[in-house]
Amino acid sequence: RNEIVDLEIESLALGGKGVAHVDGYAVFVRRALPRQRVRVQIVRPKKSFAEARVLEILKHSPEEVVPPCQYFGTCGGCLLQNLSYDAQLQQKQSQVEETIKFLGGFDPVPLLPILPSPDIFFYRNKMEYSFSPLRWLSREEIDSENEIERNFALGLHVPNVYDKVVDIHQCHLLSEQSNELLNFIRDFSKNSRFEPYTTKSHTGYWRFLVFRETQDKTQIMINIVTADDAGGNKAVEKMAKQIQEKFPFVTTMVHNINRKKAQIAFGDEERVLFGKGFIEERLGNRTFRISANSFFQTNSRQAERLYELVVERGDFRGNEIVYDLYSGTGSIGIFIADKVKKVVGFEIISAAIRDAQENAKLNHIDNCEFVLGDIKDQVLNTEELKKKFGAPDVVIIDPPRSGMHPKVPGKIIELSPEKIIYVSCNPATLARDLKILCEKEYRLISVQPVDMFPHTAHVETVAVLTK
Repeated sequence: RNEIVDLEIESLALGGKGVAHVDGYAVFVRRALPRQRVRVQIVRPKKSFAEARVLEILKHSPEEVVPPCQYFGTCGGCLLQNLSYDAQLQQKQSQVEETIKFLGGFDPVPLLPILPSPDIFFYRNKMEYSFSPLRWLSREEIDSENEIERNFALGLHVPNVYDKVVDIHQCHLLSEQSNELLNFIRDFSKNSRFEPYTTKSHTGYWRFLVFRETQDKTQIMINIVTADDAGGNKAVEKMAKQIQEKFPFVTTMVHNINRKKAQIAFGDEERVLFGKGFIEERLGNRTFRISANSFFQTNSRQAERLYELVVERGDFRGNEIVYDLYSGTGSIGIFIADKVKKVVGFEIISAAIRDAQENAKLNHIDNCEFVLGDIKDQVLNTEELKKKFGAPDVVIIDPPRSGMHPKVPGKIIELSPEKIIYVSCNPATLARDLKILCEKEYRLISVQPVDMFPHTAHVETVAVLTK
């Protein structure tokens, strides 16, 4: 611990840390890039690896670029913004291959070239900002002679610091028009007599600000999340009137009142202040209604390409019964519905089931059924499932980052579909689950990385398995 070492960074690990080796001993370095030479301090030595932090960059990487965001390195939202996009794609491709090879035991890995995002800035359709009475100050702000207000911030949390927020005036992830709104709402709320909410004393009013917008920027929703206060609620109504007058491109605004102590951007009560209370996104020939608390893929343009990939890999003939596990709001099932005989979606969150049913109606789809319940419980009796819904020809899996529950892979094998399409946001849990599925019954045909989130360490993957 605390030893100073000079290292040559070889690559990026899952999670975005730089990887170097000293006599075969791995060192993971925060905020280091491939082909940099860095002087680091060991902060956490373990038996088989260590973690370190950069003290000095001795040699810059030829793949480094100047990050456009003034908050880079502070808010933690875009960890890799100082690495060229081509280099980001190369690292993500390698991460998927190495993870599936070493954790899954596949050699060679049937890997296809990573699918880049069509947009690398302003690509998100949702941003969630936090209010805080504790503003994080940069070193430059601390050293500045100017007086800086410290007791109000609207922006993004500093990584690993739960209560301090970087006060952000321009973000490169959503859209320029959302930045205008962000700054207006900051000024309005700061000049009101109400304080940001704090979990230390559970006092204050302003809690979260969430923007959602369609990929063509024609519909934008503002969701303001607050504590409950009669005077504050009137102030939000006044804010809404001013937004309608100043920003006619805003199509709807909702107010979520959260009376709980927990800091979550959901409300116990929702008020529609103007507009319909939702926006409608088009993916392919489908329309999806997105309310304030709906889950929806955050990069709309790339989500459309991801779903087209599922259609392509499914190679559907029109007579298939498809089980869609972890179906969420039904977006994949609804997208493929006209290509197959029937889709049965399984999902644990009741609100997501309601959204899925609503979206099926919206698109005049009558061959999608959505079943509420925990996947591990739903698939326990596979024969009962087959009797009720028909034996699946294809199973689509799109689980959370933790992957499938240990009981589920064996049950999928019992269901015996001809094809499995596994959509994953975590190569490590994907590799673990593929290893089980391919032990006897299935063969891994292809692995397609998809970059949904440029400048971050995340990578999506679509794996196809056949009997």
